[in-house]
Amino acid sequence: MHISKKCSIAIHCLIFIHEYGDKVKVTSDLVSKSTGISAVTIRNIFSSLKKEGILSVKNGTGGALIQCPLEDISLYRICQALEPDFLSHLIGIHDSPSSLCPVGKNIHAVLDMSYDIIRNDLKKSLETITMKKVISDYEKMNQ
Repeated sequence: MHISKKCSIAIHCLIFIHEYGDKVKVTSDLVSKSTGISAVTIRNIFSSLKKEGILSVKNGTGGALIQCPLEDISLYRICQALEPDFLSHLIGIHDSPSSLCPVGKNIHAVLDMSYDIIRNDLKKSLETITMKKVISDYEKMNQ
């Protein structure tokens, strides 16, 4: 099972922007130093979050700000913004089972029934965790 590192990086970015956005101009170069990820990757993440309405980003001079209430930014929304099909790629299924075998010809349909339950459960869980909670957790750890 796999959720991309991009989601964790995006959450890192959002915490950083929340903590410092009203004090300094938060640019991809600045966040790159905090995350240890290239500024190009950060700009791509910013772009995806901007399209989703989570961030506003000033072009040219830079500066990212959170655009909506933290309780409206779920982890699911972040993951979906970065990788719209992440749930469908969450669990891999082998590509070429034998169509001549009773198990092989039905295995994808059988597995999809169970895997859909897992995907739906994960989606529900990701929808319940918001950036408000994540930032609250961060602030508790940072005291």
